[in-house]
Amino acid sequence: MKKYLAEAVGTMVLVLMGCGTAVSLGCTSNDPALASTVVGTAMAFGLAVVAMAYTIGGVSGCHINPAITLGVLLSGRMKGKDAAMYMLFQVIGAIVGAAVLYLCTTTSGDVITGTGANACQPGMGIAGGLVAEIVFTAIFVLVVLGTTDEKKGAGNFAGLAIGLSLILVHLVCIRYTGTSVNPARSIGPALFQGGEALQQLWIFIVGPFIGAAIAALIWKVIGCDCKCSK
Repeated sequence: MKKYLAEAVGTMVLVLMGCGTAVSLGCTSNDPALASTVVGTAMAFGLAVVAMAYTIGGVSGCHINPAITLGVLLSGRMKGKDAAMYMLFQVIGAIVGAAVLYLCTTTSGDVITGTGANACQPGMGIAGGLVAEIVFTAIFVLVVLGTTDEKKGAGNFAGLAIGLSLILVHLVCIRYTGTSVNPARSIGPALFQGGEALQQLWIFIVGPFIGAAIAALIWKVIGCDCKCSK
């Protein structure tokens, strides 16, 4: 049970810090003059992952993302029951984090609004948003699978590598979809923000799951120790 609770806490922190930063910095515009908000938000998500990786990594592995859990499951590193419970508690944690953020923003008047929910940005169609979530999730989950591999991984530096890769993904993808690559991170804020975020929520669930499956397949090929793959 401890590992499930750890996943809930870790995901709550990710949503609260990452989405909270996006809201506080006003990272909701495509105005190039606001590039600093993209950098700040990207840093917040990445640093939150690094912090949680070294906090709960020894307890649960610090997935804090259903897409990562799916990738780990398809790679044969965990059982289906554990994967299902991880995903459930990740969503619960995301909802709690979004609830705290919602409480903060609704009591701040018009100064700070929203919950940092995902949606295709102006000029980005549904198809483009879906492709972006698939591709960038695949890249992110591939980094996770590679750096946490028992034989070929980065050891104690895995958390840092994963956090830095999430920053990179956000820097590229924020102007496309707000960057999800994490169904739980999208579900929590969307439930409180509603509207377009809720209508497009399926993109940020389907896309990351497809991307995770692709990443697992790629890692099985390039990470395989079979002589036939050399």
